[in-house]
Amino acid sequence: MSHSAILSVPLDFRSHPVDEVGIRERVARLASRSIKKSSKIEGLKLALSMVDLTTLEGADTPGKVRQLCTKAIHLHSGRADLPMVAAVCVYPTMVRIAREALKDTPIQVAAVATAFPSGMNPLEVKLEDTRFAVGEGAHEIDMVISRGDFLRGEYQRVADEIRLVKEACGKAHLKVILETGELGTLDRVRLASDIAMQAGADFIKTSTGKIQPAATPEVVLVMLQAIDDFYRKTGKRIGMKPAGGIANAKAALNLLIMVREILGSDWLTPDLFRIGASKLPNDILMQLEKERTGAYQGLDYFSND
Repeated sequence: MSHSAILSVPLDFRSHPVDEVGIRERVARLASRSIKKSSKIEGLKLALSMVDLTTLEGADTPGKVRQLCTKAIHLHSGRADLPMVAAVCVYPTMVRIAREALKDTPIQVAAVATAFPSGMNPLEVKLEDTRFAVGEGAHEIDMVISRGDFLRGEYQRVADEIRLVKEACGKAHLKVILETGELGTLDRVRLASDIAMQAGADFIKTSTGKIQPAATPEVVLVMLQAIDDFYRKTGKRIGMKPAGGIANAKAALNLLIMVREILGSDWLTPDLFRIGASKLPNDILMQLEKERTGAYQGLDYFSND
């Protein structure tokens, strides 16, 4: 399909106003929910199964990526009852390393693309970045939108870029990163979510993890509501991936509560909900050990990679 054929499809950019006071009140109510011990253990294991274990540093090496993949497969050598994480997320140049390290496992390889984290390269470079990652074996692509275009009101341009990246993904799933910390308002978060879903996103994702604030509860709630409205309108289930600053088990459990409350239990699966994190698994493991033994293990008891 030619670029022009894709660019000819207009989308609906009508704003869906967000009740910020209502959002804050609902977030506060959801955060007050308590979870009983058996449900807590189940929830912690479910959260582990939804993690995109991530390393996105300029100092990443093949050895570091292989070590991260080993952790993804064996989160805790003494706990055979624990699930594997959903995916390992790396730069495109590390995809082949991760794919080899994760062979014969169900763990997906995700790659950031489209000039992550800035999104400031020409379109053809972004598309080649995507094709390269897919060619190296990526199952999933995490692209970042051009926030400058969005903030200038060039919504069709943003949508066109998402469509073209989706085409470049081939069979790989596309997660669209909104970088909500740079959008400024919840109304813009809602509009960016709507645009990404209409343009072909399989998932919408809060952040690159490089900008703060990132996956705030208010932002996550607005994006979940956008997904719910899109599903009711189209019948298509879109996934959600909060990322950035999610470092403890309590935050992860609160996310699962929000998903169940807004979207229902059908979304409580790694196919439709992911958590982008690097430090979160260790805190979840620490909480699970506390539930099992009655005592906390120190963080040095778990792998730092």
